[in-house]
Amino acid sequence: MQNTLSSVLNMAIDKEKEAYDFYMNLYNLVEDKEAKSTLKYIAQEEAKHKEFLTTCQEGRFCSEVLKMETPIDFKIIEHIEKPDIKKNMKSSEVYLIAANRELNAYNFYKSLADSYPAGDVKELLTKMASEELKHKEKMEYLYTNTAFPQTAGG
Repeated sequence: MQNTLSSVLNMAIDKEKEAYDFYMNLYNLVEDKEAKSTLKYIAQEEAKHKEFLTTCQEGRFCSEVLKMETPIDFKIIEHIEKPDIKKNMKSSEVYLIAANRELNAYNFYKSLADSYPAGDVKELLTKMASEELKHKEKMEYLYTNTAFPQTAGG
């Protein structure tokens, strides 16, 4: 049985709060300044998602707020083992953990969207999936640039 828009929004708001808390907890664990900055940024993005979903829940028009973009999924993290969360992680490890978290969020919204017929709920969930995939793309980009930095030789 499919959920109503209200119950889907409640579930999504909980997911976004959970994501925000996850990134802020990781922020407090990490010492690398660049990684901390990135974690704070991604946590703020999750807070914006929660705010957007709350606006939708309050009955305000929300279909125009999230623009549909097609992120590129290079599927980098699908081929790399996820590191354990620990103190003093390298920034590349932090980005891998974040990319995995975003992949899970994408899969959550995508599978939920796939269970709905065309309409407002499916559109909202598809847009949220796209947002999470954009975050994954950004984390994979940061991972590749920290794990495999450009050298003077090319």
